[in-house]
Amino acid sequence: MIKKSLKWLGLGTLGVATIGASFAAHEWYADKPFMFRSYLDRQMVKMAFKDPEGLTSLGFLESVGIKGHNAHLDDVDPSNSKAVFDEMKSFRDGLHQYEDNNLDENQLISKQIALYLTGLIDDFDKFQYHTYPANQMFGIQSGFPSFMESSHQVATVEDAENYLSRMGELNRKFSQYLLALQEREDRNIIPPRFVIQRVLDEMHGFVATPANENILYTSLVTKFDATEEISDSEKARLLAQTEQAIIDSIYPAYDLFINYFEALKPKAGTDDGYWHLPQGEQAYALALKLFTTTDYTPDYIHELGLTEVARIQAEMLVLFEQEGIDTSDGYLAAMNTFSDKPEYYYEDSDEGRAQILVDYQTILDEINDGLDDSFNIRPKAGMEVVRIPEFKEKTAPGAYYQGPSLDGSRPGRFFANLYDIKTSPKYAMRTLAYHEGIPGHHFQVSIAMELEGMPLLRRFAPFTAYSEGWALYAERLAYEQGFQNTPADNIGRLTDELLRAVRLVVDTGLHHKRWTREESIAYMSASTGRAERDVISEIERYIVMPGQATSYKVGMMKILELRQKAQDKLQDKYDIREFHDAVLKNGAMPLDLLETVIDQYIEQRLQQA
Repeated sequence: MIKKSLKWLGLGTLGVATIGASFAAHEWYADKPFMFRSYLDRQMVKMAFKDPEGLTSLGFLESVGIKGHNAHLDDVDPSNSKAVFDEMKSFRDGLHQYEDNNLDENQLISKQIALYLTGLIDDFDKFQYHTYPANQMFGIQSGFPSFMESSHQVATVEDAENYLSRMGELNRKFSQYLLALQEREDRNIIPPRFVIQRVLDEMHGFVATPANENILYTSLVTKFDATEEISDSEKARLLAQTEQAIIDSIYPAYDLFINYFEALKPKAGTDDGYWHLPQGEQAYALALKLFTTTDYTPDYIHELGLTEVARIQAEMLVLFEQEGIDTSDGYLAAMNTFSDKPEYYYEDSDEGRAQILVDYQTILDEINDGLDDSFNIRPKAGMEVVRIPEFKEKTAPGAYYQGPSLDGSRPGRFFANLYDIKTSPKYAMRTLAYHEGIPGHHFQVSIAMELEGMPLLRRFAPFTAYSEGWALYAERLAYEQGFQNTPADNIGRLTDELLRAVRLVVDTGLHHKRWTREESIAYMSASTGRAERDVISEIERYIVMPGQATSYKVGMMKILELRQKAQDKLQDKYDIREFHDAVLKNGAMPLDLLETVIDQYIEQRLQQA
């Protein structure tokens, strides 16, 4: 036990050094470290070392030969929640030890970000069970195989043994999740019936797959193919053990969830908005505050969405007329005429899907080579386009981004959903690539991770309005810089901005105005003209992730507002590259604090000769 404790103390010290924070004994153990950054980083490091899966995703320990955490899954026992909340409240109280007048400008921003996040702890504590952990989007049932496929690297026998060890811990982790699900059931926080059915369909399909065709097996084969450090005989042994573990450990763990949700389904209803849950209105208000980092009311957001929908549709009608499309029957008819053109779609085959990935990469390479006039700062990390794992494509979003590992062993990844070829029209591909990749999420996430001298909190801060607002702004920026120079590409850009405006309407409609799932689907279909499967997937996403979908448009509009302020005040001193520096080189933050940062940038620039 003593040896193990010393080992983990060494890991902690080495891990801290690896991520750029060096703590003397006083800085690690004192109630008030001398350095404010030490106080912030110490808390982040303590949290990180309780989260072996998070450590794997970050990927900084592997570069110095430390891999023990890769043998374990997170401890998600609900009994830990109180200790976590108490620890964070203590951390919040400790922030006030550092007086504002003793902090420099950058430290003060760090303190304000920490206070903002910890200021929500009491509400998080109160509403911690107002979520649906098992859902059709990023549910706990799909999280494990996705994590193992995308984050658990295998280059040696030790890595593969750790892979097997994690598979052996899944029953424990799922059993812990069941305790939290049962607590929600006791509180009458039960997912809508369709969510349960989607989750059951996914899990039944997962366990019905032969073990040697399961993603946990096939992804390990792919990892083995990429390494020469493991002999063929060892690979064969490890694959045989993996196949048996899927049968003996993985599928029985999934049966725990299957049996639970089959029994829960009769209790579920068809009211989909948060309003029907106990204290649902308050929980939704918190969700909006969390995701938008504003105090906007549901009614304000709803009306903002309606205004933006009308504006964007009017712009698109002008473009349709320029393309010779009849607009006399309104937006929907014109959009259907435009989107029905067969030349906008790939062949519905494996070859067609492979070509989509190639074309996405070409789009990203092109814009990456042409942004010198817009950016001083660029991420060091590379990025690649990959397909969303097929086992979860049917209910997954159209795309998502995964940041790179800290050690550079894994690039940033833009995951594209290729399940339905109709949801990948050519006219929309540039916009999606710019959002998920360059200069969208890849720039923002990777640049933040690579910031030197910044507390870890600033490098990994989880502010959705900032990050998604930036990605939507990146779509607009790419158009302004000439990368969507055909009318079809511009229609694709506006189509996606229209989607984000419609989200303001339907998210608040579902959770505040008591719209049904069917009413929301009908409104989105009539307002966007998107493919039916795409619309259903979108609406079902908002049902299980209340408030998140409102963050995109709110964040984008704030960034555009701040850019216009900088242009108006700086006049000939304005440089878009410097504006982007100010936004990106400070990491993610609440929108009101971003305005403070931009005001400081403007003032400093005005004072320069």
